[in-house]
Amino acid sequence: MANTMDAAAGGYTREVGMVEALKLFFSNYINFEGRSNRGELWWAALALFLISLALGLVDAMLGMQLFGAIFSLATLVPGIAIGVRRLHDIDKSGWWYLIILVPIVGALVLIYFFVQKPTPGPNRFG
Repeated sequence: MANTMDAAAGGYTREVGMVEALKLFFSNYINFEGRSNRGELWWAALALFLISLALGLVDAMLGMQLFGAIFSLATLVPGIAIGVRRLHDIDKSGWWYLIILVPIVGALVLIYFFVQKPTPGPNRFG
């Protein structure tokens, strides 16, 4: 997709669709460096949710929890990696991802971070 000027962020952002976000998600499987924009994170999250939903239906028809469990395990590490890269995009250390371990509040804080506008221009993570 085209690069567009994001005036609110003060810099260029790359627009990604669901398919491209999913490709980026799996091509950066264990990449914890660099930055990921909001579109990349949220489109990938939506795609993973829809795939999980479909696999859950297949598992229900088969009467066993197989495909959903395998998919969840396969996407665990890249899910953490994209979250860390998204934190880098707002100039926060990836270690902030560990706040997810705090019940309820941790998840809410992470969601708040994930919806933030990116740091304008380059930051210490790229």
